[in-house]
Amino acid sequence: MPLIDSAEAAMRLARAICSDVSLYNEEKIVRGIEQDRFFDVLEDELEEGRELYRSRVSPDLYARTNFYDRAIVDVILRSKGHVKSRIW
Repeated sequence: MPLIDSAEAAMRLARAICSDVSLYNEEKIVRGIEQDRFFDVLEDELEEGRELYRSRVSPDLYARTNFYDRAIVDVILRSKGHVKSRIW
């Protein structure tokens, strides 16, 4: 499978991966937000997603962008704005 070298396609991939993380880890996400430990609680899942993203995107595009990190915020965290937390 060829590596993604389009910014648009890389953004879509990042969002799709984060959507899957969100779908399969709802309880952990809520608990992490409530305890202000989101990145600790989801460390393994987020790193697995990052590795998948890195393996599918060209090294140059990966080095120049932060699409995966943005997708974590836009797809996972933004959708959980209703969860009570000290961080917002």
